[in-house]
Amino acid sequence: MNAVIQAICERRSTRKFKSDAVPKELIGQIVTAGTYAANGRGMQSTVIVAISNREVRDRLSAANCQIGGWDPSFDPFYGAPVVLLVLADKSRPTYVYDGSLVMGELMLAAHSVGLGSCWIHRAKEEFETEEWKQWLSGQGISGEYEGIGHCVIGYTDGELPSPAPRKENRVFYIE
Repeated sequence: MNAVIQAICERRSTRKFKSDAVPKELIGQIVTAGTYAANGRGMQSTVIVAISNREVRDRLSAANCQIGGWDPSFDPFYGAPVVLLVLADKSRPTYVYDGSLVMGELMLAAHSVGLGSCWIHRAKEEFETEEWKQWLSGQGISGEYEGIGHCVIGYTDGELPSPAPRKENRVFYIE
């Protein structure tokens, strides 16, 4: 099995992270990989926002927690020190697919450099609010974007879970 296929088969979602900072170089490598995700008509209409600022990360976590309806003490980012926010231009007919492919690339890239990752939802709801739309504008990001997801990354605290057995009758060959 080649290294890429092996990484795809081995990657698992991490739901417990160490608080250790992730080097900017590794974040850059992961983000770069995300920019190479396949996308509709090669339009490259997704945006990745790498958030390692603790205050912003915690505000985003609190907003996510509120949308999820959890106790305010719960961290829906599982302690991950970095959030890679993926946004997609709503004017593109393939925006959800494009953003989803970016999310997959980010998680696989994180695994390939020894980091854990997890796709956290509710970015759509967060970035429909005026507060977070204004925050984007303050970062110089303008346009009609939908939040596709948060790829939280960091060093895994503990072992990765074992893969579940693959379900049968999911692959068909027509020869």
